[in-house]
Amino acid sequence: MDLKNESVVTEFILLGFSGRWELQIFFFVAFSLVYSATALGNILIIVTVTLSTTLHSPMYFLLENLSFLDMCLSTVTTPKMITDILVEHKTISIWGCMTQMFFIHLFGGAEMTLLVAMAFDRYVAICKPLHYRTIMSHRLLNGFVILSWIIGFIHTMSQMVLVVNLPFCGPNVVDNIFCDLPLVIKLACMKTYTLELFVIADSGLLSLICFILLLVSYAVILGTVWQRSSGGLSKALSTLSAHVIVVTLFFGPCIIIYAWPFSSFAGNKILSVFYTVITPFLNPIIYTLRNQKMQVAMRKLQFLLVSSM
Repeated sequence: MDLKNESVVTEFILLGFSGRWELQIFFFVAFSLVYSATALGNILIIVTVTLSTTLHSPMYFLLENLSFLDMCLSTVTTPKMITDILVEHKTISIWGCMTQMFFIHLFGGAEMTLLVAMAFDRYVAICKPLHYRTIMSHRLLNGFVILSWIIGFIHTMSQMVLVVNLPFCGPNVVDNIFCDLPLVIKLACMKTYTLELFVIADSGLLSLICFILLLVSYAVILGTVWQRSSGGLSKALSTLSAHVIVVTLFFGPCIIIYAWPFSSFAGNKILSVFYTVITPFLNPIIYTLRNQKMQVAMRKLQFLLVSSM
């Protein structure tokens, strides 16, 4: 079906966050600061890992790619959300909506896959340290990154190729801060039961499977550390607990939204904020900025920058 010819709807209305003017100002300032910190933090990590020779290792290579995906995912949704806070009519064109959904699921699917690859990296480093360099070769690392992008692309295309052909001829109000599949599908002027099941099978299962794999990998790592050294268990618990919190904040909302996507509830917007705004903000802090080696590399780059001026 040709969307341009058959559809009456040319734009969607995003309800976003509603409330008093003072509350809107608070949201604007808060989200602006968080997005600025997210962009600067992730750019700083990418630059530091790229320029610092001490960080040319498998773990930091994967962290660099995670920072890039975090920055992209946040940029797809947050700037539009911030500008919409200050305008009365929060609209987005139908093709702008389709584009936003395409990139949300592209970057989101790629990030889920990359997080699993990072968990495998930590498993090899802790459980098979003598074979770490051999196993985590440049070929495998590049394969992980390419695979994450391929899965992200297949994940988003498999859904978007069906959504772009839906006829939209009636309601056009999306009760969220950005366009997303479950809510947009509900606005179609046709029965979408089969497509709803496909979204559950695609997005819901991808989120759930990756989350389970991550939890299993963390459990294996803790078990290995506990068997080898009780002293190292507390350090591993401290590190992995922070990782589990961030992973849960990312995957938890995704599982709830996409595994049970068509039972809408009031907390939908809050859940959307967690995996598109909060998690990209926390990832640089949890994974890298708390890392002593990363801090030393940043200070060295700062010293070199100051010395060259």
